[in-house]
Amino acid sequence: MARPAKSKSVPKTSSKKAYTTPNVDVDFTAPAPTPMVAEENNWEMKDRVYVLRRGLSPLTYTLKGTGIYWFDEEAGYERELKHTSNQRTPFVDEMSGDQRLAHIVFEDGTLFVPKNKQPLQKLLSLYHPELGKIYEEFDSVKVATDEIDTIELEIEALTTASTLDLDMAEAVMRVEVGSKVNEMSSKELKRDMLILAKRKPRLFLSLVNDDNVHLRNVGIKAVEMKMIRLSADQRTFTWANNGRKLCTVPFNEHPYSALAAWFKTDEGMEVFSAIEKQLG
Repeated sequence: MARPAKSKSVPKTSSKKAYTTPNVDVDFTAPAPTPMVAEENNWEMKDRVYVLRRGLSPLTYTLKGTGIYWFDEEAGYERELKHTSNQRTPFVDEMSGDQRLAHIVFEDGTLFVPKNKQPLQKLLSLYHPELGKIYEEFDSVKVATDEIDTIELEIEALTTASTLDLDMAEAVMRVEVGSKVNEMSSKELKRDMLILAKRKPRLFLSLVNDDNVHLRNVGIKAVEMKMIRLSADQRTFTWANNGRKLCTVPFNEHPYSALAAWFKTDEGMEVFSAIEKQLG
């Protein structure tokens, strides 16, 4: 699992007035999280902060504030939205008089909107089509919850790693470092396993809970110790002492994954038990 992203602190209001829009690389193909959409009836009057998604923080980024639409399910049609500096609503059909257009500018990836700018807040929090795609509303509670989940997951992984027996530790680390595990001392193995648990707790726990990880490790050790043999074309496992066939690797499947699956069969369980006894 990748390192958890650092939480964003609420920025201070900036006095800069730059309105240039750089080319911002936004991945529209990746699934966007569910936007934090506040119900109009439960709207809370407060200062709000908006941030560009995926850690983007260009010097300035101008969000589109005109020619955008929101589908009103009650009315049954799309309503045009516009950001202005002199209107009390973001809906064009509710505006009256002159419409003084204004810019929506993120500076260093953030935009602070005070509570007296209600039309802009509602445009950004409720109606803008880029909500959840290019930007999102900063939610300190959600950020804190995510951080708690990450910390608890890390604690669980480290606790599990500290109680794991040597054989399982070797099986887990073999997935991560391959045959290098054979050259590691027990102390090195323990150290690297704890580092893995801390840096990638979700991956570590998934490996510990995967039965095939241990089965694959036993199979690999059996081949390395010449107890069983894998054919040159990596399609057949046999006993090394008499050449008797154990199992055939299905086409396009990893040989040790196939062996791990075969160990779960009635015949394979007997072979697995015999190998474990010899490995001692």
